[in-house]
Amino acid sequence: MKLIDELYELYRNKLTGDEEDIDMLAFAFLEEMSREDLLKIIHDLDKQELFDLMGLYLIESLKGKFAQDDFGARTVTYPSRNIH
Repeated sequence: MKLIDELYELYRNKLTGDEEDIDMLAFAFLEEMSREDLLKIIHDLDKQELFDLMGLYLIESLKGKFAQDDFGARTVTYPSRNIH
């Protein structure tokens, strides 16, 4: 994606590239963008980039929902049965 390449070139010598820096860069970028700006970027994506974007969004959103619901901590209990 051209946008990613441009951001990388702009900041590769200014940031360490750790998760905190990347989060900060992404959120700072998004704060400066209007809805129309973002829709233009999405419109310019090719099919694979759009699938990648939506895939990442779906995966992260579902992870958040399951974590919020505490899905992993729930256990299913079945009534005991005497099988003899």
